[in-house]
Amino acid sequence: MLAYLVTVTHPDESRPDPSTESAADVLRFARACRAHESHFDELRGAINSGATDAHLTSVWRQFFNNMEGSSEAALDQHIASLQRQIRDNGVTYNVYADAEGPQRPWSLDLFPLIVDAPDWAHIEAGVQQRMQLLEAVMADVYGPQQLLQQGLLPPALVHGHPGYLRPMADVQPVGGVHLHVAAFDLARGPDGNWWVVSQRCQAPSGLGYLLENRLAVSRQFPQAFQALKVQRLASTYRALMDSLKNASPAGAQAHIALLTPGPYNETYFEHAYLARYLGLSLVEGSDLLVRDERLYLKTLRGLVPVHGLLKRVDDQYLDPLELRPDSTLGVPGLLQAIRAGNVLVANTPGSAFLESPALLGFLPAIAQALLGERLSLPALPTWWCGERSAMEAALPLLGERTIKPTYPGSSIHPSFDAMLGHTLQQSALDRLAGRIVRQSEEHTVQAYMPLSQMPTWRNPADGKGESAGMEARSVMLRVFAVSAGRNAQGQPAWQVLPGGLARVAGTSTDIASMQRGGSSADVWALTRGEVDTTTLLPTTLTPAVLAQRKRLVTSRAAENLYWLGRYTERADNTIRLARLALEYLGGEEQSSTPLLQWLTQLAQINTLVLPGVPSAVQARRVFERSIIASLASPDGATGVGYNMRALKMAAATVRERLSQEHWATIVRAEEEVFQRCAQLAAQGDYAPNQALRILKDASDHLAAITGAQTDRMTRDDGWRLLSIGRHVERLNFLATALDQSLETGAVDTDGGFEALLGLFDSTITFHAQYQQSRDVAALIDLLVLDRDNPRSLAWVAHTLRGRLAKLAQSPAHELSEMSLQVPSPDRWDLATLCESPADGPVMGPLRELLKSLCQAAYTVSEDISITYFTHSGETKQSVGT
Repeated sequence: MLAYLVTVTHPDESRPDPSTESAADVLRFARACRAHESHFDELRGAINSGATDAHLTSVWRQFFNNMEGSSEAALDQHIASLQRQIRDNGVTYNVYADAEGPQRPWSLDLFPLIVDAPDWAHIEAGVQQRMQLLEAVMADVYGPQQLLQQGLLPPALVHGHPGYLRPMADVQPVGGVHLHVAAFDLARGPDGNWWVVSQRCQAPSGLGYLLENRLAVSRQFPQAFQALKVQRLASTYRALMDSLKNASPAGAQAHIALLTPGPYNETYFEHAYLARYLGLSLVEGSDLLVRDERLYLKTLRGLVPVHGLLKRVDDQYLDPLELRPDSTLGVPGLLQAIRAGNVLVANTPGSAFLESPALLGFLPAIAQALLGERLSLPALPTWWCGERSAMEAALPLLGERTIKPTYPGSSIHPSFDAMLGHTLQQSALDRLAGRIVRQSEEHTVQAYMPLSQMPTWRNPADGKGESAGMEARSVMLRVFAVSAGRNAQGQPAWQVLPGGLARVAGTSTDIASMQRGGSSADVWALTRGEVDTTTLLPTTLTPAVLAQRKRLVTSRAAENLYWLGRYTERADNTIRLARLALEYLGGEEQSSTPLLQWLTQLAQINTLVLPGVPSAVQARRVFERSIIASLASPDGATGVGYNMRALKMAAATVRERLSQEHWATIVRAEEEVFQRCAQLAAQGDYAPNQALRILKDASDHLAAITGAQTDRMTRDDGWRLLSIGRHVERLNFLATALDQSLETGAVDTDGGFEALLGLFDSTITFHAQYQQSRDVAALIDLLVLDRDNPRSLAWVAHTLRGRLAKLAQSPAHELSEMSLQVPSPDRWDLATLCESPADGPVMGPLRELLKSLCQAAYTVSEDISITYFTHSGETKQSVGT
């Protein structure tokens, strides 16, 4: 899919531009769109001074003239298509990082931020220079510390920063490079120049989101994208991967993994997206362990060496042995493996102190000392109040400045959100000044600069009641630099990604932040030369490495896939049971006591109703209302809604293994159940017909989900565990249902007979073979013994035994020890199962078999957990070194 980004060629230069008439509407909107006063206008390439005769820049005119469909209606269609693509691709950004919080769709503006070739060349050179400088600072701070000795860098900003890691002192990183990925937040000032506002070196986010932005926006304007000669992105990612592998201990065949905090992190979508795009193993801290100062990945087949980590976990959480002891996100012993030179970590732990805004004020002098150069890309003037002279200079001008915490996000220093002085009342400024005097080191003051403003399309369909048109919004540009090996002189080199991530302000003209209601925009960096058409093709892998990589299923992913299978089947079962109950409670058989007893027992066993609810025999309508009320109730019942949500949460943890359509169907199914049930509850309407429609639609979604699991997933060990989970759940549910029908006598009634067929999804098959027969022996033959019926117990048991043997890598035609725990259908006989001894229960042998199947499902589930997930059984051996 992403190959589109890098293989599109330029159109023939002789191709005519669209007519001026076709661009008339959009140009009219553009001329009416003006930046706020004193802000740089990206459309016109100048500050808005109130003049009305400023013209659009040539690149923006060219963009609008090459736009496909430029009427108001066409632009509305463009943005609707853009939002639909974001939604269909499942691009989310969880602002609150809460499992119960809303995963809001990623917000993306229609128009890109266009940076012309001269401006981009200046930014690129400036960012490369700053990367060289920051790398030198890291090498000195964790080495001789001459900057501190010479007074160029205050010790409090280093040793006092929680991001400075003393365990990494005097450690030479693998490959000799500390910083492999860094991001710089830039803003264009009223003077038209770009200024550095902040820098991110720990685990900068955005590399995945900007790829999705590029794919989405370039599809909306393919002609403009080609005509403007927008530089492609893939070569930068290729350079990063080549650099990481070549610098790692194993060289070009290194196994690199992406370390994520997990699915509850606000940018988890990006982690999964990047891992898939770059071909990395997506891992959490619990997936890894250190043994003999080497890092290993825990898989179903044992321990697999990991030679490099691209981390998205903050440094302080990386190793609970030496850093935060309460961290569950890291790997015990990881720092020792780094010190031993056995694993490359990008970036090297300990770079967080570089993110302090106070550091920006000291970098010009440090650049002169270390590089002998002036910084070509300046930062906004910054004063660290820990220096008395700087504090005294900053205090009188607080109303004109931005006040930031020196140690943002620190757990041991006071931290606060950045404040704009001009938005504060004088009383608040006075209190702030007093706090700065008392806690001077904790505060950094930075010059305030009005951000440049770019055009955005205001869509009337967004529900804000505004008319269509262009609106100028403040924008900040995040630019990324990645390691690119070494230059001709043997020094570390970095490549600047041509483009970046633009963050567009919401209603505020001063704050461009996704957390505060802002949005993002694609960034088009233009080139005057040839467009780089490099693709991100995988490097050549040896057969041995290929064979090993195909088996890489982490124990955590395996467990989540297993439970994805169980919750998929459990959701399907509860939907089927709820539909059956509601249909029969309001049908012709509503007076059949055995049927009502059977439905009551199954509903209670599967917790479709809460404890204490009267049975269907005692109060049929109360029981019916309880089932409807509990469909998506969070109050104890683990019914349809509960299982749909559990299904989604299990799927979220293995999202990188699911297709976009598969994931989108899961999300849509869960959302629809809860939304529609909430509407029923709000209306106080417990009508069975509406509940049945909800269950019918949920069943349709489940059919699509199970179809995707069956036909669209690679049949590796992870898939086998998913399938095993479904069959364990199905075996237990169907065996229990049949056993309860025999106990209550429901199977001997017409309604119970048909209901049992419906629960086994075998109605059509039975009547095709036996017409209107009510013969129980025929029923047992189809539901228990028929190997051609995928809902029969024999088929489920046989398939489960085979899947378990395959997972255990048993020789062909041989079963594993775990497989033998499931009763063999080869020993089942219809005559024997249907026997009813005079001194025993009806169909006693059958009921004994059903109980043994339920027990086998439980035993297999426990053994799977011990053998493959917790590894508390037989010790696993390493599969490589």
